[in-house]
Amino acid sequence: MTSVSIEIEVASSFPADKVFKVFSDFDNVAPKVNPTVFKSIETIEGNGGVGTIKNFTFGDAVPFTSGKYKVDDVDPSNFSYSYSFFEGECLLGILDSINHHIKVIPTDGGSIFKQTVIYNSKGNDKPSEDILKAEKEIYEKTFKAIEAYGAAHPETY
Repeated sequence: MTSVSIEIEVASSFPADKVFKVFSDFDNVAPKVNPTVFKSIETIEGNGGVGTIKNFTFGDAVPFTSGKYKVDDVDPSNFSYSYSFFEGECLLGILDSINHHIKVIPTDGGSIFKQTVIYNSKGNDKPSEDILKAEKEIYEKTFKAIEAYGAAHPETY
C-alpha cells in the first residue's frame, strides 16, 4: 500500500474562529458557492460529531459522482476537523481511503487555513499528478468561495 498527499494553505484576513465557523457549515455553503463540484451533501448518520457519516454527490466539474465520508475528529477550540472518505467513485477504484485534516491557525490580523489530504492506495497505483493538481486547485477555490460567502453573511458567521 502506498500513499501520496497534498497540502493546501490559504491565508485569510478573517479571524480563525470566523473561518472555522463558516467552514463548519460546509454542507450548506459548498453546494451554493461551488455547485459544479459539490452538487449536494447529506448527513446519513449522526449529528455532525465524530462518527457522523455523510454522502457527497459531486457535480460535473469532477470525474466522479459520489463519495461517503466519516467524521474522524472535531475540535472547535483548536479550529481543527478531520474526516475520511471510505466509499464511492471518489476513491477512483484504486484507493482505500482519502483522509482530510483541516486546521485553521490564528495569525496577527487573520488566519491561515491548512488542509492536508492523504490518498491511501489499495496497492501501488496512486492518483496522477494531474488529478492531485486539479484537486488542490478545487480545494483552494472552494475555500476562497466559502470565505467570501462568510464575509457576505456576517449576520450568520
